[in-house]
Amino acid sequence: MQSAAMKNEYRGAPEEPVIIGSSVEMQEIIKVIEQVAPTDITVLITGESGVGKEVVAKAIHAGSLRSKKPLVTVNSGAIPEGIIESELFGHERGSFTGASDQRKGYFEIADGGTIFLDEIGELPLSAQVKFLRVLENKEFLRVGSSVPRRLDVRVLAATNKDLEQEVRHGRFRADLYFRLRSVNIIVPPLRKRVEDIPLLFKTFAEEISTKNNIRFAGISDDALEVLKSFHWPGNVRELRNTVESMLVLERGRYLEADDVRKHLRRNRVSSSEDRHLPVHVTRNVEQAERELILRALLDIKGNLLDLKNIVTEQQGSAVRNESAVYNRQDAVEPTLSLVEMEKRMIGDALQRYHGNRRLAARALQISERTLYRKIKEYGLG
Repeated sequence: MQSAAMKNEYRGAPEEPVIIGSSVEMQEIIKVIEQVAPTDITVLITGESGVGKEVVAKAIHAGSLRSKKPLVTVNSGAIPEGIIESELFGHERGSFTGASDQRKGYFEIADGGTIFLDEIGELPLSAQVKFLRVLENKEFLRVGSSVPRRLDVRVLAATNKDLEQEVRHGRFRADLYFRLRSVNIIVPPLRKRVEDIPLLFKTFAEEISTKNNIRFAGISDDALEVLKSFHWPGNVRELRNTVESMLVLERGRYLEADDVRKHLRRNRVSSSEDRHLPVHVTRNVEQAERELILRALLDIKGNLLDLKNIVTEQQGSAVRNESAVYNRQDAVEPTLSLVEMEKRMIGDALQRYHGNRRLAARALQISERTLYRKIKEYGLG
């Protein structure tokens, strides 16, 4: 494989996504990929959400000797804790209620190829033990079986968490962390490699215009500077979505700086949502989760009250009196215990989304697995 020192992209295979970047940081990542791809070494990919960790994993697999075998991608954070071991390692018939048939897990499906475990920091401790066994002994046990099965699979993992900090807090096994970080590829956020933005824009614009049959007239240098000056909290994923929005809504016409500013304002996260950003706490995990749920739902309730007050002003004094009573009742609710408030708000979210746990978890700003556990804890299922 030729050196990537003078290249601006890495292509593992024609059908695979391209790693794009002229920045020093991305050129270094391309070099590391070229070095590790032909091996079977475990690779840990870290970086903020949206930086392209899955694209890096796909490029490693595409450049490996296993490229003709399957790449199985697993979102570790989206699988409920109660079934994650069965999902990863499979189960035997009758091993638990509902196990009417024998089933292969993701590791067994990936045998001979590569498994990519995204959000590895969300993996429960019980599953981490079995995962470590796969890494060290190349064998696993199906749920309900005592017979070890041999496995030939390459492991790639990714996380947006600081695993070293997770180890210190007892949420991630130290031996697994040291085993995973044999090679750690750190993908920088887009705001730290702004020189890549013009090339990324060009690539996304070509892809989107071809896909949607749009004749794109181009973009001014000033408009590109506006893109480069933006913070991009959602990183490359957010940039691609913004490019798609601009090309489709502007119907491919030439983009000036004001056009870009308009779309960035439209897509910008409101400052009120900054309250949902993670903060460092020294309290236990359960307390922190409860406070996150409470804060998220109180923000939702606050937004609803703002809307109600607007309607009240338009409908006259009668409705204003009703709103005053409503607000006085809300003022009493914080006297409830944190557990009671959390249970009520989880129930309200489930009712609002007609039992759809994915939408409820998104509204509560928590993972589906956390919601699944809370539902069982409070008997809301």
